[in-house]
Amino acid sequence: MANVVMKIRVMPTGVDVDLEAIQEKIREVVPENVEIRDIGLQPIAFGLKAIVIAAVAPDEGNISEEFVEKIKGIEGVESAEVESVELL
Repeated sequence: MANVVMKIRVMPTGVDVDLEAIQEKIREVVPENVEIRDIGLQPIAFGLKAIVIAAVAPDEGNISEEFVEKIKGIEGVESAEVESVELL
């Protein structure tokens, strides 16, 4: 079974949201078989920043969708979407 690396972009509800707190909550909701390789911030506009996650997961089932749905449930998150998925 192969692994995939996925890039997920998380948008906060506004510029005043504590991005560090959201990053910690993301680490808490990571599924057991997903490994976060990197979490960073990407400037968008007018002080708004997105959280960009690089994660490795097995290429099976709906793991990426499950992870994204858990992220969407975090307070202060406006949206989360998988930007890319590549085989390792």
